Amino acid sequence: MTSFAAYLDRLPLVAILRGVKPEEVVGIGRALVSAGFSIIEVPLNSPEPIESIRRLASDLGPDTLVGAGTVTVPADVETVVAAGGRIIVMPHADVAVIRAAKAAGAACTPGVCTPTEGFAALAAGADALKLFPAELVAPSVLRAMASVFPRGTRFLPVGGITPDGMAPYLAAGAAGFGLGSALYKPGMSAAEVGTTANAFADAWRSRDQVGRQ
Repeated sequence: MTSFAAYLDRLPLVAILRGVKPEEVVGIGRALVSAGFSIIEVPLNSPEPIESIRRLASDLGPDTLVGAGTVTVPADVETVVAAGGRIIVMPHADVAVIRAAKAAGAACTPGVCTPTEGFAALAAGADALKLFPAELVAPSVLRAMASVFPRGTRFLPVGGITPDGMAPYLAAGAAGFGLGSALYKPGMSAAEVGTTANAFADAWRSRDQVGRQ
């Protein structure tokens, strides 16, 4: 099985499809994959999220890491995994949810905003730390936090990230990003998502010019 780190190494941008509907999700997923994305989450507060996860996982196969976002209780982990989801993304750092995800064989990126939350999440088995909401955690805060975490800890800022806004976080030590409304909003067509996805992928690939080697 491909490791979570391997998916991040391909393109460390997580597509967040909040509000997507099952009947449109496959076309949008294919557009993301065509732009180079390999990690896609469907938040559980979307319409019929489990059905969307099932369709994405079936259509895109193991080359794409598909799962759920806004997972807040351990009971949801089993439902997501049964639908083919292999990543659990959280807005918080409840260690019970992290442990449930790891026990089910899924990758897990909990939301953290402080060193206390981050260290507890890593101890529970988190694969990366979702820095959320990034609007409240400036790059200078990320730099300070990263200095005390184990080498190799992956921080993924989420919240308000745009292609032009990645540079300061990259310079501060971000390993990637979760992308929400600047990538996808409900009602966007697959072609429109492809355009925004390519803009983000191009910005990442040109990171030598935006602050990181």
